[in-house]
Amino acid sequence: MGMSTDPHALFDIWLADATASEPNDPQAMCLSTVAADGRPSARMVLLKGHDAGFVFYTNLESRKAGDLLATRVAALTFHWKSLRRQVRIEGAVSCVSDAEGDAYFATRGRDSQLGAWASDQSRPLDRRETFDDRFEEIKARFDGGPVPRPSHWSGYRVTPDRIEFWQDRAHRLHERRLFRPDGQGGWTEGLLYP
Repeated sequence: MGMSTDPHALFDIWLADATASEPNDPQAMCLSTVAADGRPSARMVLLKGHDAGFVFYTNLESRKAGDLLATRVAALTFHWKSLRRQVRIEGAVSCVSDAEGDAYFATRGRDSQLGAWASDQSRPLDRRETFDDRFEEIKARFDGGPVPRPSHWSGYRVTPDRIEFWQDRAHRLHERRLFRPDGQGGWTEGLLYP
């Protein structure tokens, strides 16, 4: 079956629908990774950009970043309950450019910027006060000035080699449309059994 729709354009339509109907975080997506030893892990992150790929940001020393460094692949799942839709994405992972990382970091709220400096994300924390104290130290360090992006904080882009659009139908007779790159810069589309 030949391509009838650009999956990135279809995603933008579905995201716009979700933005209008979801009560909270329509950009929330489940990021699934696999460690070098094959252990899977999943967590919710926020989509912060969509072009030829799907972009999110994190601490580069976090568990998820370690998984991504080891395997260079990830899966993303959007679930928009109000629309009874899901989008499932799988693909290769690459780092965003420093310019992209800097530009996005500059849009974050100041406390979020300071938190990126203060947090040893995913590492054990002896007590909450340790983090709170560190946050206050970082706050004082940058008092009155801009907060630059820390070198251990940036973003990743998942470039899909598989995008599935899942639409709920009555009696579990769901519609599943699968898009895959055609090797020539376009996409092929097919259906999957529910």
